[in-house]
Amino acid sequence: MNRFDSLYKEKKELIEAYIEKDLAVSRTSYKKVLEAMNYAVTAGGKRLRPVMLLSSYELFGGEPETVLPFCAAVEYIHNYSLIHDDLPAMDNDELRRGRPTCHIKFGEATAILAGDALLTKAFEKMSGCGLPNADKAMFVIAGAAGQDGMIGGQTIDIENEGKKIPVKLLNELHALKTGALIRASFAAGAILAGASDEDVQRLSKFGSMTGLAFQIKDDILDAYSDEETLGKPIGSDVKNKKTTYLTHFSLEECEQIIAELSEKCDEISSAYGEKGDFLKGLTKFLLKRNK
Repeated sequence: MNRFDSLYKEKKELIEAYIEKDLAVSRTSYKKVLEAMNYAVTAGGKRLRPVMLLSSYELFGGEPETVLPFCAAVEYIHNYSLIHDDLPAMDNDELRRGRPTCHIKFGEATAILAGDALLTKAFEKMSGCGLPNADKAMFVIAGAAGQDGMIGGQTIDIENEGKKIPVKLLNELHALKTGALIRASFAAGAILAGASDEDVQRLSKFGSMTGLAFQIKDDILDAYSDEETLGKPIGSDVKNKKTTYLTHFSLEECEQIIAELSEKCDEISSAYGEKGDFLKGLTKFLLKRNK
């Protein structure tokens, strides 16, 4: 295991240990929704967004244990969105991370409530963490999760199913739906660590480019991977008649765009010397992944 893999594993395990305790199912009269929340979040996943936030926080000298509530919060927001995206009224998917989706396992009503509860719990974690600059960081996360972020992007996505949309609108869609929370995770980590406005902007830019490259890679995997590797049905974009980057560009052109974005990300992470090595490794990890 190389140094990046070791560090990523360490950060991921630290976050997951916190989440496991935080989402422990208690014996209550509303136990079912707690089970659904736990099921959705602990089903696996790369924990990308909390690792992004944690790595940005550490880049500016923050101690990892102190920011774990925020790390959990962005993971809860991400998973709430997955639960709702999978619903019949949205993408109507039955498999997520190799397991039945939340609404298949618990029913639609409980899945909706589990998503609502995770979103609400995220703000509970952020507002109660006691960190300096928490309000400012929470404002950034809220913006990324709301109508000017994920919700706006999802709205564009739904309204344009079955249509070939121009590249400009496709870029806006994914900058909101996928890129906003990635960008906010990097920015919030820097804000919480007391970084300068210039550094926050630099990390935001890094997150924006990472988010776009991540989405293009997702489009490629949806078209060229397989269900066993990906842990969810492939070809869902075609099934749902969605415009992707492969609608406008060839596979080779998509890979070239990813390479150019990766190079720009490397320029930003290199500005931090050895401290930026993990960010550089993270970019490579995201873009070479097979799931």
